Amino acid sequence: MKNALIQLNIAVVLWGFTGVLGRAISLDAPVLVWYRMLMTAVFVAVIITYRKQWVPVERKDVGNLAIVGCLMGLHWVAFYGAIKFANISIALVCLSTASVFTSLLDPFVNKGKHDIKEVMLGSLAIVGVYLIYRFQEFYGLGIACGVTAAILSSVFTVLNKKIADRYPSRTMVFYEMSTGWVFISLLIPLVFYYRPDTVFWPASGDMTFAGLVHNDWLWLVIMSLCCTVWAQSLSLNALKKLSSFTVTLSVNLEPIYGILLAFVCYNENTEIIFNKGTQNLNWGFLFGMGLILLSVALQMLRLLKPGFAASGYIKEKGGID
Repeated sequence: MKNALIQLNIAVVLWGFTGVLGRAISLDAPVLVWYRMLMTAVFVAVIITYRKQWVPVERKDVGNLAIVGCLMGLHWVAFYGAIKFANISIALVCLSTASVFTSLLDPFVNKGKHDIKEVMLGSLAIVGVYLIYRFQEFYGLGIACGVTAAILSSVFTVLNKKIADRYPSRTMVFYEMSTGWVFISLLIPLVFYYRPDTVFWPASGDMTFAGLVHNDWLWLVIMSLCCTVWAQSLSLNALKKLSSFTVTLSVNLEPIYGILLAFVCYNENTEIIFNKGTQNLNWGFLFGMGLILLSVALQMLRLLKPGFAASGYIKEKGGID
């Protein structure tokens, strides 16, 4: 039990660390995602081949996985765009609304009924995002990207729910990463058309990050291998021994871990909470973040009711952030 809890929390910290790496990597968001999806697909394919775990997938499910992969690719582009246009903390705060959006979208896809309490929680999160935008207008584009990433995350989580129990998680990840990479590859020419100065080749050795020589290749490998493949393996192993309460609580700590890492690595606490280094406390951001985290906490408590399946929770998310 203790080892499983350690494994799960390491996985959640690794997911939260992707925000720090997203800011450390100098590539624009679409190019960064192109590399991440390609590397993740290759790493997963090697693992599946080595362990002889290839599983045939029905043609109709390949189409569903392809749709999820495309949405996941767009989600990452929006998420890293939020980091580039704003910062890690704002991107993660906006992304934390995904669980609320998921509860609102799920009845449409899985033919259920909306709960008035969930609608109210969604409204609370939206008010929180508005407060952040109202008092951080210079981060407006980043906030818009963060909310878009949250909505896309909720959509592919709901779609994944319909096929999460049919195939092993790594099989799903391979197909989603591969098809998402193909989709992003089709969009890359548009990026270079509208932004000809976009850099495609990762940089190395020209900057520093956390006291280390900067190397985009190194951070991309860590992001793909450690924060995606390894983190997923840790979380799935932990799910075999932990209760739904422990799993849900730990996974919902991801934005907290990510924000704390952003404070440590980039001093974002002075950048946004104290208005970029001044001593004027940014109450708008704090109230907005408080409302969003409150809505997520209340939604989490609702998910912890008896009958909630812990194993499905990670699979529906894809085990990836």
